[in-house]
Amino acid sequence: MKKYLFFLLQIFWCLPQNLAGLILFCFFHLRKEQHYFFRGAIVTGWDRECCTSIGCFIFMDRDSFRRNRGLLLHEYGHTIQSCILGWLYLPVIFLPSVIWFSVPLLNHFRQKKHYSYYRFYTERWANHLAEKFCKERPFR
Repeated sequence: MKKYLFFLLQIFWCLPQNLAGLILFCFFHLRKEQHYFFRGAIVTGWDRECCTSIGCFIFMDRDSFRRNRGLLLHEYGHTIQSCILGWLYLPVIFLPSVIWFSVPLLNHFRQKKHYSYYRFYTERWANHLAEKFCKERPFR
């Protein structure tokens, strides 16, 4: 019953991010990238030097794809955020997280102040949710 509820939740409540994730998934599936399932999410290896979670689709760099459990748990935490926030996930979590990761000025700030990437609210909450739901500790 829980699996069906999770599936319905992903279709209706999380529609925008899952459509975006599905488009990316289809693109990388056509390129014959590897995939596997993790707790209802689809994990895909890709040739980017970053990892991201868009709805129930997790994309991880090839080096981390099968070897980095902590990073997988962290990205799964974003999947849980998507379930909680539904349509608000993209503006509240995804966009701020992308900005926090990719803006060079913010990268410089983190390095200069010795500020952990995982201290930002989107990342800290993803770690908390992953630990709560998976009973394993991701990054801190």
